[in-house]
Amino acid sequence: MTSSSNNHISKSSSLFKGLDPLQEAFPYFCKVVGPPPAQLSEIAVPFTFNISSVTVLQSLRWLHKNYQQALAIVFAIEEINRDPHLLPNISLGFHLYNTYHSDERTLESSLKWLSGEGQLIPNYSCWEQDRSVAVIGGVTSILSVQMGTLLDLYKFPQISYGPFDSILSDKVQFPFLYQMAPKDSSLHQGVVNLMVYFKWNWVGLIASDDMRGEEFLWKIRGEMVKKAVCVSFTEKIPVSERRHMESQETFMPRILSSSTKVIVIHGDTDSLMILRYSQVPYLPTWKVWIATSHWDITMRHLHSEGSAFHGALTFSYLTSEIPGFKTFLKAIRPSKYPDDILLSKFWLSAFRCSDQMENPELEICSPNASLETLPLYSFDMTISGWSYTIYNTVYAVAWALHAIFARKSERIEECLYPHSWELHSFLRDTQFNNSAGDQVFVDEKRSSEAQYAIMNYMFFPNESEALVKVGHFVPNAPHGQVFTIYKDVLVWGSWDKKVPCGKCSDSCSPGFRKTPLEGKAACCFGCFPCPEGEISSEMDAEHCRKCPEDEYPNKQRDGCLPKIVTFLSLRDPLGMTLAFITIFFSLLTALVLWVFVKFQNTPIVKANNRTLSYTLLTSLIFCFLCSFLFIGHPTMITCFLQQTIFAVVFTVAVSSILAKTIIVVVAFKGIRPGSRIRMFIHPRASVYVVLICSGIQMIFCGIWLSTSPPFPEADSHSENDHIIIRCNEGSTLAFYCVLGYMGFLAGGSFSVAFLARNLPDTFNEAKFITFSLLVFCSVWASFLPTYQSSKGKAMVIVEIFSILASSAGLLGCIFIPKCYVILLKSDRNTQKQIKK
Repeated sequence: MTSSSNNHISKSSSLFKGLDPLQEAFPYFCKVVGPPPAQLSEIAVPFTFNISSVTVLQSLRWLHKNYQQALAIVFAIEEINRDPHLLPNISLGFHLYNTYHSDERTLESSLKWLSGEGQLIPNYSCWEQDRSVAVIGGVTSILSVQMGTLLDLYKFPQISYGPFDSILSDKVQFPFLYQMAPKDSSLHQGVVNLMVYFKWNWVGLIASDDMRGEEFLWKIRGEMVKKAVCVSFTEKIPVSERRHMESQETFMPRILSSSTKVIVIHGDTDSLMILRYSQVPYLPTWKVWIATSHWDITMRHLHSEGSAFHGALTFSYLTSEIPGFKTFLKAIRPSKYPDDILLSKFWLSAFRCSDQMENPELEICSPNASLETLPLYSFDMTISGWSYTIYNTVYAVAWALHAIFARKSERIEECLYPHSWELHSFLRDTQFNNSAGDQVFVDEKRSSEAQYAIMNYMFFPNESEALVKVGHFVPNAPHGQVFTIYKDVLVWGSWDKKVPCGKCSDSCSPGFRKTPLEGKAACCFGCFPCPEGEISSEMDAEHCRKCPEDEYPNKQRDGCLPKIVTFLSLRDPLGMTLAFITIFFSLLTALVLWVFVKFQNTPIVKANNRTLSYTLLTSLIFCFLCSFLFIGHPTMITCFLQQTIFAVVFTVAVSSILAKTIIVVVAFKGIRPGSRIRMFIHPRASVYVVLICSGIQMIFCGIWLSTSPPFPEADSHSENDHIIIRCNEGSTLAFYCVLGYMGFLAGGSFSVAFLARNLPDTFNEAKFITFSLLVFCSVWASFLPTYQSSKGKAMVIVEIFSILASSAGLLGCIFIPKCYVILLKSDRNTQKQIKK
């Protein structure tokens, strides 16, 4: 911007050097020029193209949407010039230059602006009256650096409205450059929040190949690692001379052929246009594009290209509406600025007046048309982030000039004309509230963090399009209001109405767990069922977990069901059967005891030692009945008694059999005079044997009960779906010692009986005892491994079966043959038969 003599600053003509077909038609700096005093009031704002012929323009491609940024300058200048308080008696002017996004053209435009050579200024004849005070530009960091190289030599204030770049904040390298755009230091967090919200974890990144792109990649990768999101691929866009054909031949095929469905695009408006021109028309890409605030995703040359980006999401600057700007845009007509050739050319191109492009002398077509009738890809009536920043930038220069003139007026200086270098000290401290009510700072240290509106791009079948706000990202908002998405409003690609799956691997359903794949990223995994006894109730579970003790996994292994508390009950079919067998054998044994008591004076009962027979039969009755201690809900008392009573009564039974066996052997082999074993013929000898053997077992049981007695416990591990209430033996060593002692007695009895099996006598018991103990030992020998391999209720059943089987073996082998003789063969139950 420049100021003029006579304390007047006026608008002047704007010049574009022509439009590159690959680049945006947008000015990158403006200046203030001073008109002659006669032109102080009511000065129009003509736009001209400084080109040699109209035919050159026909080969150029317009990017019509950028024209809004030029109109933002016109709007701001006119608004400032109408303000009687901001710059009274002073009006601003400006020139617009195009740089083609080329290093050469940028330097050329900067030199021409500084020297004034070759400039055509309608209605003015004295270039020397115009003195520049500030430069506004450029739209990219590269352009700002290229311009700053030259402008810093003359200490011209350069105010950049492009994306905020931390490199340009280096005041040692760029002492006279100011950035008006808000800081983008939280943009990467908003993008990752979007990924996490939609559960996308396999994402491609595209960024410009410069320091700013590297900084964004470094930040977003770190944030993605924190949120368990993986990078599928990274592509970098060159930032030198843009050649979209180069991108089409290199990275664009890789992007389009990638299996990644979600792609984040970050870069300046220049470099990202490569993606637009690199699209193959009418070829669906099936991608979800996430664009940052620096790329207008709707801007393109061919209208049909919009379908490739249908459903894309873009982070746009969340800006306030400038009062009067839409009204200003609606009122724009070529007739309002008849000397503005640029506006005329824009009008012809935007409204597709192809015939008039060849005959410029004809009246402009559609003179009464309005910009609001243009499609979105050509022009947007909503103020863009760049236009909003440009508006603030022009006002920042105006307020700095206001401060300069106010100070000079106080000093009553004769010359109020400001030099460009004087603007620096005032620009640094400039702050104001714009017409939208937002506070604006020129000092970068005080500039605010950018806020973003999340926009959804929709391209409809009738070739209409829209940008719909579907959420926002406000970094400094209160908790819970930082990130918001209106999911129901979202429209995705036409291939599917639901949220696209942006994952390397399909999600693992409940009941499965993720397993990393060797050589793959963490987001690429396989799904394997949970191990037996474990569940996973969430999607993409990394680990399976066990159910609580009182629950068990269902068949799908995705939930836990409550376990059923169970025990060997009398209501169970098996418990009822065992109880019936117990009662049957107990009654049968009692019946045998009654037979022996009734026929106690018969030779066969006398010959078998009535006392031991009664003791054995009584102990067998208790052996059968102790099975009831194992049936039913275990309690502390039943657990305390079942093993000890079982051990004692069985020991009594085995001791009685041992005493019987000893008596038989003594009766036949101990009759010689002087034999030491004749003492066992004593009537009380058998009683002593039973008492001593049983007493030792009772001592073992006493020690067991006093140290680690049995107790009831809930066994939740034996069966998956049941909790078994059973008795824990307490001391396993004591339990096996008791069984071992009983086995020792049984083994001793079996050995003695086996040796005496061939002794003569009709009623020799040695044979029956041998067979009965063989059955007894076989049952208990098989009991130990079976008991150890059984779990839960089966352990109780095995022990009851062993008790019943061994007791029945003793009863059947020893007493049933005798009862057969007593009851059915009474003729053999005589003394005569015994002597034979």
